[in-house]
Amino acid sequence: MDDDRSVRDALEGLLQSAGWRVETFATSDEFLARPLAEEAACLVLDIELPGTGGLELQDELARVRGDLPIVFITGHGDVGRSVRAMKAGAVEFLVKPFSDLALLDGIERAIERSKELLSRKAELAVLNEHYATLSARERQVMQLVISGLMNKEIAHQLGTREVTVKVQRGKVMRKMHAQSLPDLVRMAEKLGIPTSRGDER
Repeated sequence: MDDDRSVRDALEGLLQSAGWRVETFATSDEFLARPLAEEAACLVLDIELPGTGGLELQDELARVRGDLPIVFITGHGDVGRSVRAMKAGAVEFLVKPFSDLALLDGIERAIERSKELLSRKAELAVLNEHYATLSARERQVMQLVISGLMNKEIAHQLGTREVTVKVQRGKVMRKMHAQSLPDLVRMAEKLGIPTSRGDER
């Protein structure tokens, strides 16, 4: 994204020649009005845009589309803005004139990051779907299981029988599609569920 048409045309030609599908925008508002597809992508962004600037757009995208990595370009080297952009997650910050290779390398890394973020997002969506199938008691049992309690201890804490806990634990494993206790613990961590009694305090 760049407000200079000649720059946009040059970047579009370069990226298309490298095999990328490209869309160009002159302003942040124009870009934000375009629905973003759930696919691996990155944004090549001029930091000095009219209206909503590049850093402000980065902040907005972090709220609405955190899996869209950014490669910043600018005509003026500015250490402060460069540091801010990189701390906020930018993949690259290039000062004009930069080489085609530097830009293509930055985009390649950004696309790889996008793929990884989308993969995590999809995995989390599936885990949330599985977790939603658990009953309230099964969620209690899952919490106590991943906290390291034995079935007997869980039964005592919940005021039920050990055999009942075994059945409920089995249901948790099946519904979550967990192959082992460590697998279930990893799932809980991804879901943001405390995995130890110490975390619950």
